[in-house]
Amino acid sequence: MSEGCDAHTVTADTVGVSYTCHVWWSDGDTSVTKTIKRDATPPTVTVVADRAPDSNGWYNQPVAFTWSGADPTSGLQACSRIAYAGPDNTSATLTGTCKDNAGNVTSVTKTLKYDATPPKIKKFVIMARKGAAQLQWRGSKDMKSVELLRAPGLKGAAQSAVFKGGALSTGFVDRGLRPGRAYRYQLTVTDDAANKTTKALDFVARGALLAPAPGGRVTKPPLLVWTSVRGASYYNVVLVRGRRVFSAWPTHPRLKVPRTWTYHGRHYKLRSGSYRWFVWPGFGSLSAGQYGKMLGGSTFTFGGRR
Repeated sequence: MSEGCDAHTVTADTVGVSYTCHVWWSDGDTSVTKTIKRDATPPTVTVVADRAPDSNGWYNQPVAFTWSGADPTSGLQACSRIAYAGPDNTSATLTGTCKDNAGNVTSVTKTLKYDATPPKIKKFVIMARKGAAQLQWRGSKDMKSVELLRAPGLKGAAQSAVFKGGALSTGFVDRGLRPGRAYRYQLTVTDDAANKTTKALDFVARGALLAPAPGGRVTKPPLLVWTSVRGASYYNVVLVRGRRVFSAWPTHPRLKVPRTWTYHGRHYKLRSGSYRWFVWPGFGSLSAGQYGKMLGGSTFTFGGRR
């Protein structure tokens, strides 16, 4: 005879259910107990990054993700850990798993935004204005913000931010500069992922005489540029090297110095050395000789470095 030896079907997860088969006969008996474990349910899984995004939901440095889970029946055997370090992608995907001791596997995909490439500064130039610097720039399409620092800064500070703008900003005029003083401008462009690119330019502030920069060295006959004066019909430009050696009356606020010329019957050549130049505005006809107040004076050095 027997008891408990019929077939059993286990349909629910269990950490262990035991069945005993007992058999006996006229001169003896025996029993066998079998414990059945069943786990057909995959583990539940969550994915956690080892740190928060760097900026605006973007990562710009390598980041690792850990898959972790729970399995109340057979328990977890192993879970994935995956690091991501590129390439740049607006929607990069990582697929990891957790496996329980019964062999059930749960797969979960994590999506992230990754950008480790700084934006580019394609253009950054400074043009002199009277007592001011006109700065222009152009960044790459991923540029989202721009900051412009100047040293020396405002109100005696060593350095100050003189401009902050968005992706559409392309320039700024910094006014109130002291003529003859040297300034350093530092442009920083930033993208959505907080990647940054910086470029710096040095600048010497001008008065009414804009170019060349005061004391600047040129290797070709220079283009002299100055601030226009309202109502002026011409200008008188004078070049001095020890004594007055050149004079001209251009009608526009610029003059290209020639390599050779004649002044008061003497022939001159633009030779290596230092020159001073001065400009006066003229009104009415040239023959009337009506001049306004001198706009200013500046210097330049012609020739290569010694």
